Amino acid sequence: MNERFRALVHATVFAVLVGWVLYLGRGILVPVAFSVMALYVILGTSRWLARVPVIGPALPVQAHHALATLAMLGALLLLGGLAMDSIDQLLARVPHYQVQLVALVQQGAALLGIESEPSWDGIRSAVLAQVNLPRLAGSTLGWAASMVGGLVVVGLYVTFLMVERRQFDAKLDALSPDPRRGAQVRRIVGDINRRIGTYLALKTALSVLLGLASWVVLAMLGVELAPFWALVIGLLNYVPYIGSVLGVALPVLFALLQFGDLRTALLLAGALSAVQFLNGNLLDPYLMGSSLNLSPFVILLCLAVWTALWGVPGAFLAVPVTASIVMVLAEFPGSRPVAVLLSRNGKV
Repeated sequence: MNERFRALVHATVFAVLVGWVLYLGRGILVPVAFSVMALYVILGTSRWLARVPVIGPALPVQAHHALATLAMLGALLLLGGLAMDSIDQLLARVPHYQVQLVALVQQGAALLGIESEPSWDGIRSAVLAQVNLPRLAGSTLGWAASMVGGLVVVGLYVTFLMVERRQFDAKLDALSPDPRRGAQVRRIVGDINRRIGTYLALKTALSVLLGLASWVVLAMLGVELAPFWALVIGLLNYVPYIGSVLGVALPVLFALLQFGDLRTALLLAGALSAVQFLNGNLLDPYLMGSSLNLSPFVILLCLAVWTALWGVPGAFLAVPVTASIVMVLAEFPGSRPVAVLLSRNGKV
């Protein structure tokens, strides 16, 4: 009992120290984690290209990697252009949204029995009293600049990781003089690469399909900035559970602001919820299966933990990072019970 208690204390202290290091080093570790995630997507896409009947076998592996990288760069440029165009359209429609916001606030005031009718000047004054616009503008510009800088850093990391991966197996062999231990490490790393790469590649494909389907729904109902909201919905698909809720709530709130009509907003909510339901209960289980073998409760818990440690980026990285940790824990007798508890079905 004393040995078990001592081991539990040591494990708790180690976990706290690791969490402290992850929190303090998030500025360095988050770009690295996104770089590894991007590398997995590139390698997963390359494996798909290799299976194409005519083109795949005729091209070398380097060509597959180059095509996958170009596809990712093209997608990033397209998404960046789409976001900038959506911002321009949003700024052009600000007066209309102001009128709609005042009308919605007035309707709410009437329902609540408030005698004084709110006006735009009153609403703006109330908001300005709570918001420091210069500070908000500065923080927004700083966030945009840091995001651009982060993308550049991630691109550099991915480039060097692509070059380094050729010597990665030799480095693993050099870690231990025991050939069996080296083979075990290579097997663990290979299993992580295969499962995480498959998960991210399939999740990316499902996010694209979800975004396209949502785009059709938004366009049919006449929602403005439909391409932008489809992009947001596709990106939120990487965040388990919470992403599906936000993927419906945010466009619906915008539609309510645009139309000022509760019936249209409810119709959009129903249509987007149906798309999310089909994705989450049919396509996702059929294509993904239990590829990462994580308990739903563990996914929700790790989402909260990684979001607390790394903020919004942690929400996107929570599932693949946790799955990698579980796969490593499953390979050692002392930590295998923990991996079993974290898994979906106990088979690790």
